[in-house]
Amino acid sequence: MCGIVGYVGDRLSQDILLGGLGRLEYRGYDSAGIAVVDAEGALHHRKRAGKLQVLRDDLQAHPLADGNIGIGHTRWATHGAPNDENAHPHLADGGNLAVIHNGIIENFAELREELLDAGVELLSETDTEVAAQLIGREYARTQDLEQAFRAVVTRLEGAFTLLAVHANQPDVIVGARLNSPLVIGLGEGENFLGSDVAAFVEHTPRAIAVGQAQVVVVRKDSVEITTFDGQPAEGEAFEVDWDASAAEKGGWSSFMAKEIAEDPEAVENTIRGRIAEGTVHLPDLESLSEEYFRDIDRILLIACGTAYYSGLTGAYALEQWSRIPVSVELAHEFRYRDPVIDDRTLVVSLSQSGETMDTLMAVRYVREAGAKTISICNTQGATIPRESDAVVYTYAGPEVAVASTKAFVAQIAAIYLLGLHVAKVRGTLADEAIAEIAEEFQAIPDKLREALEEHERIATLANWMSDTRSVLFLGRHTGYPIALEGALKLKEIAYIHAEGFAAGELKHGPIALIEPGQPVFVLVPSPRHEDGLHAKIVSNIEEIRARGARVLTVAEAGDASVLPYSDEVFAMPPTSKFFEPFLRVVPLQIFALELSTAKGLDVDQPRNLAKSVTVE
Repeated sequence: MCGIVGYVGDRLSQDILLGGLGRLEYRGYDSAGIAVVDAEGALHHRKRAGKLQVLRDDLQAHPLADGNIGIGHTRWATHGAPNDENAHPHLADGGNLAVIHNGIIENFAELREELLDAGVELLSETDTEVAAQLIGREYARTQDLEQAFRAVVTRLEGAFTLLAVHANQPDVIVGARLNSPLVIGLGEGENFLGSDVAAFVEHTPRAIAVGQAQVVVVRKDSVEITTFDGQPAEGEAFEVDWDASAAEKGGWSSFMAKEIAEDPEAVENTIRGRIAEGTVHLPDLESLSEEYFRDIDRILLIACGTAYYSGLTGAYALEQWSRIPVSVELAHEFRYRDPVIDDRTLVVSLSQSGETMDTLMAVRYVREAGAKTISICNTQGATIPRESDAVVYTYAGPEVAVASTKAFVAQIAAIYLLGLHVAKVRGTLADEAIAEIAEEFQAIPDKLREALEEHERIATLANWMSDTRSVLFLGRHTGYPIALEGALKLKEIAYIHAEGFAAGELKHGPIALIEPGQPVFVLVPSPRHEDGLHAKIVSNIEEIRARGARVLTVAEAGDASVLPYSDEVFAMPPTSKFFEPFLRVVPLQIFALELSTAKGLDVDQPRNLAKSVTVE
């Protein structure tokens, strides 16, 4: 949530700032603003509630003086309503200082009282203005932006990324981060700042991830990084492995439509080079010895939202292949119940952005308890990978739509890679079994492309159902978390009641929800599996159909047993049991997309949601 961009160089800053903010719109926001220092050493700013286009239109109608240095911000309201007054930047020191902020300053109330007691007039309800006023007071005393900035950030508690510019020092941006992301983009005779690399990837692929509790001083030809107490420090340098066009719609109706279509490539890119010659290769895990994997006696997956459901899905294969007990936890609940963890517990975190605050705090908690951590993440230079013992990157490419799709299937693929690696090291799967699984794994991208061919039929169904107010989802085994994920997608972007259930729970209560016309998606496992679940879920279908449900079945192509009981059947290519989730989720992603579109809603930026939840 919130987008931050900064620029210092020889080019005029407004277009760069607005372009960067445009690439950060996916993070979720309700207002936007910029501040620039012109060639005469005067600070100018403009901020408006609403979408970025409102700010663009305002600047076009009433141009703002431009300069070669500036900061920009898209805000997601925490303290105070989404209005012009609470939008960023916030000014201090007689309008000469501008500050933008991502995160929550937890001790802002006492700091606000301090300012009010000193007679400072506050114009907004935000914690950000409190920080700005404190920096402004320090600047008035020191006449040095870095010194004033450092004096204040050491007093702040919570999660924040702050950037500041001052009219009297028109060649420098000062920034800091604590529990919130900040990345530097390195140009030639110019430098950039952003809450993620999308802010500047159009201009440079060279980046430095700023570390925890660090201050940065950025000029057009230099970058200095120090700790909060002024000691020299280094960030993590890396090259962005995708270009700006990867974060553009490219003719698609929405980013979500584009990203669903990229499901096959997301899996393909995640396994490329890691599955070869009938086995798995994960050099990503070289920092953890084979002896370590042989000694662990428990694996814990921690995540939130869609990543949690990918963890639930992947846990089935991970446990069976490794023969190690696997549990999946919601990160925001996990650390508050005094969990039992020791040095034989492997903790795997799942976060597309690598900045999910609840997950980050859980990672820190388990590391303090002595456990090793592996991050499964889609974003280079993010905080969670940097604070983990190892990282398995998903190479899904930038995911812009708030509702996650391709990152979901890529995360499952990464968990499976981990499962095969652990099984190989521990000897719980024979080489022949690993080779068979690897062959099926490599076939999944093409099978996903086949699954996507059902898009038009699903779109037609969604248009017929545009007035639907409730949809239920049923699944067994790996189909259960896919049912949960299908329901979440509808909640996120179509704003209707949706619930996913384990089909075996149907008679334990949820069947009371079934009434004539109630749409129910049923995820049917292959009849070829020998576990007997196919017959059980067909019985579930008969039960709900007898009570008037409208049955929408996702099943294996050629499964004639579901035809007499289904109103619609979406046929998926045949695959083995653990690989069915990759295919079964595709119709549910498409259905949510098309139902939201039919209702005339904003598919990519649903109300009240942000792409990356960087506060607790």
